[in-house]
Amino acid sequence: MSYQCPLCHQALTLNDRQWRCPQNHQFDNAKEGYVNLMPVQHKRSKQPGDSPEMMESRRRFLDAGHYQPLRDLVAQKLDEALPTEASTLLDIGCGEGYYTAEVARRLSQQRAIEVYGLDVAKVAIRNAAKRYREVNFCVASSHRLPFADQSLDAVLRIYAPCKAEELYRAVKPGGLVMTVAPGPRHLYQLKGLIYSQVQLHAELDEQLEGFERVSQETLAYPMTLNGSEAFDLLQMTPFAWRATEEVKAALLAETSFSCETDFLIRLHRRL
Repeated sequence: MSYQCPLCHQALTLNDRQWRCPQNHQFDNAKEGYVNLMPVQHKRSKQPGDSPEMMESRRRFLDAGHYQPLRDLVAQKLDEALPTEASTLLDIGCGEGYYTAEVARRLSQQRAIEVYGLDVAKVAIRNAAKRYREVNFCVASSHRLPFADQSLDAVLRIYAPCKAEELYRAVKPGGLVMTVAPGPRHLYQLKGLIYSQVQLHAELDEQLEGFERVSQETLAYPMTLNGSEAFDLLQMTPFAWRATEEVKAALLAETSFSCETDFLIRLHRRL
């Protein structure tokens, strides 16, 4: 399968480390192995997506294994749901590729499947491509997926935004979309350090137009973190923008910080 040109929406062909479409729009394949399909006119800021500091915090936290139960469950459920003839999966908002790589490893055991990772943050994609050579990574917008109509067997979307219309366009009939969202008590204790009145996450009954929900389940477990791990967790969440320097310093000084996880995992099938 090929990428689609983000400017004219025709197929891109790779030739000597350069992707090119029939309209002669060109996109270089970086030495790390990814391609940047985010034209400057599509950017909302100079450096969209997570900052390098946020990316490094997330990588340290994930490498420590605190979200491994989620990673393993997502890979297992996709492996159980996807037929052996499935050939393409896209991870939207893949970040540094932690979940993408495990999904690729698990699914490729019984399938000839190409796994793609997409994120708007160039720094995250660059690091992902250097680390996980078995995945095809690209910098692109989740609102303009650089893939042809009905070309994807499955999409994984962990927290990342993407309109249902765009998912419906890109996913094959009968194809799957797995979404992961925070459950009501996700990171409750961390939020308690920042907000005077902690609100539970709203458990929205997400319905994707053009899809039927196949399954829904929750995954919840406690974490016990040291100070640097708790600080990294804060840095990889939207709460970091509200945290004071005093809160950050207090987290770093912790010897044992207990925090809940609460994930909501849904599987949808395209009609």
